Amino acid sequence: MRSAAVTPRGDRIRWIELPGRADAGPARVYLHGLGAASFAYFGETAVHPLLAGRRSLLIDLVGFGLSDRPATFDYTLESHADALAAVLDAADVAGAEVIAHSMGGSVAIVLAARHPRLVSRLVLADANLDPLEPARGAPGSRGIASYTEAEFLAGGREEIRAAAGALWWATMRLAGREALYRSAVHLVRGSSPVMRTLLRDLDIPRTFLFPAADGPLPGADELTAAGVAVVPLPDCGHNMMLDNPDGFAAATATALAAESRP
Repeated sequence: MRSAAVTPRGDRIRWIELPGRADAGPARVYLHGLGAASFAYFGETAVHPLLAGRRSLLIDLVGFGLSDRPATFDYTLESHADALAAVLDAADVAGAEVIAHSMGGSVAIVLAARHPRLVSRLVLADANLDPLEPARGAPGSRGIASYTEAEFLAGGREEIRAAAGALWWATMRLAGREALYRSAVHLVRGSSPVMRTLLRDLDIPRTFLFPAADGPLPGADELTAAGVAVVPLPDCGHNMMLDNPDGFAAATATALAAESRP
């Protein structure tokens, strides 16, 4: 485990680092989704025979997993991205291949737009691309963002726990309360410009993986026209790396090996 300070108060992001061959190519960075932790979701992927051998950083975003949970942090997508940039600088990583799930994918897009020297390629696993409407009782970020912060801290988190299920709660319970709430609010709000626009305009290889069972990805034609590879993954839901680990590793390896599109 490694760590780096990312706030003026010294709050630290922590990550699990797997060594790789010096000549293997750029480092890989794995980023988890809302209420998750990178090693829990990407540990199997990072050591899969199709992907092993590369220096890999399984990073927990500020407020989540092994990282510190400052109540003073605002947890916008931009602040998450800037904190992540500080980690990559401290780890002497540039031009990373970033594999990111859900909210982590949104942060990765913002990171690539704000700090282009740090990212050479994106593989996004069912990342949030558009603003959402908060709704009480809805799953994920929409339900969390339907509370005020005071309501969430006073009891909303426990209500969310009942709907989250054992798998998500296993890592959600580690998240800072303010971190979970504010990250959800800013995720449904989106970045400015919005993540879909940022992704479309990036000049690096980009792949978007989504569950095949969800049907056609909204806006896929626009993304494809902009050079984004849009790839359905079978036999999985939103947590595709857990539902279909071999399929996810194969699709990720293909994406990382693909030539840059003109």
